[in-house]
Amino acid sequence: MTVSLEQLRRCHFAVDLGAARTRVYVKGAGLVVDQPSVAAVNTRTGALIAVGDFAEQMTGRTPGYIRVVRPISGGTVVDIEMAQRMLRQLLGDRRRRNLRRNLRLRAAACTPHDAGPLAQRATIETLVGLGARRVELVDTLIAAAVGCGLPVERPEATMIMVCGAAATQVAVLSLGSIVTAERVPVGGEAVDHAIVQHLRHEHELILPSQSVRPLQLALSGNGLTPQGPESTEIHGRDVATGLARSVRVDTAAVRDAIQTPLTAVLDGIGKVLRDCPPDLVADLADRGITMVGGSALLPGFDQMLREATGMPVHIAERPDICAAQGLGEMLEGRIEPLVLNPLAA
Repeated sequence: MTVSLEQLRRCHFAVDLGAARTRVYVKGAGLVVDQPSVAAVNTRTGALIAVGDFAEQMTGRTPGYIRVVRPISGGTVVDIEMAQRMLRQLLGDRRRRNLRRNLRLRAAACTPHDAGPLAQRATIETLVGLGARRVELVDTLIAAAVGCGLPVERPEATMIMVCGAAATQVAVLSLGSIVTAERVPVGGEAVDHAIVQHLRHEHELILPSQSVRPLQLALSGNGLTPQGPESTEIHGRDVATGLARSVRVDTAAVRDAIQTPLTAVLDGIGKVLRDCPPDLVADLADRGITMVGGSALLPGFDQMLREATGMPVHIAERPDICAAQGLGEMLEGRIEPLVLNPLAA
C-alpha cells in the first residue's frame, strides 16, 4: 500500500476529496460529511455564502456578484484556500474543536493513482490548514477496493474500476498493491456533456445542467440499453427563441451519443488487461470487474461492460462512498495485513 496500515491506525480523520462530492470519516464517529464539493462566494466581499448541497442548488441561478466555485477537479485540489474554507464549513465548529483537541492531529486522504508531487502537496496543504500535523496519502484505488470488501491483501487478482465525475481509474490489485493501472480522463461529467450536446444539435434544445441526472433516472430500470424505454419527454429551452419547450427523445439516439466517451473507458480496460500477467488475468475471468464511484450507477453502464469484455461485472453495494469507507476501515484497524515471513537461510 501507499502507506503502512500501522500509520493509518494513528490517524484521527480521513478525507476523500472528489470532483463531485467531499466525504469526511472521523475515527469512532463514522462518515460525518457527504456533501457536493461546491462553494458559493460573494465576489464583492469575499465572504463564503454556502457550501455543499445548498451551493450546488445555486449553480446557474445566481446574480452576477455570487460565484459558484469547485475547488477540487479530478480528485486534485486546484484552490487550496477555498478547499480549506469549504471543509471548515462542512465539518462545523464543534466537530473541528473536537478534532483539534488532539495535540498530534493526524489525517489521511485519498489521491488519484497518477497524482504528481504538486497534486499530492496540494492535498497535504489543504489538510494542514485544518490543523493536521501529519497527513498520510492513500491511493484511491486501494481505498475503494478495501471499502467494497475486495480481498486486496491476498495473492489473487482483483480488478476495480473507480468511476468518478472527472475520470475513470482501472486497476488490477494483488498482495495489497497495484499490479497495473490506467487512468482515463472520462467520467460522469463527460457522459453528461455528451447528452447535453446531443440534445442541442439534434433537437435544438438547451438542457439545464441540473436536469441531466433526472434524464438518466428517467431511463433507469433497464436504462440506456436496447431493452429500456424507447423514448422519454424532456423539458428545456429552445436554442432559437429562448422559450421553454418539450421534446420526446429517442433513447436509442442517446445511447449512441454516450458511446464515444464510454468507448475510451473500454480502451483503458483493455490496456490494463494487456499489461497484466497472464496468471492474474485467469483469476479475473472468474471474479470479473467491481465498479465503484458515483458514475458506476449510470443506467446500463455495467451491462455494456459485460457485453464488451465478456467478464462478470459487479457494482458495489454503496459505490459512491466506497473510498471513504475504505479509509475508515483502515483508521479503525479492521484490516489485517498479510504477513510474509522471510525464509531462514
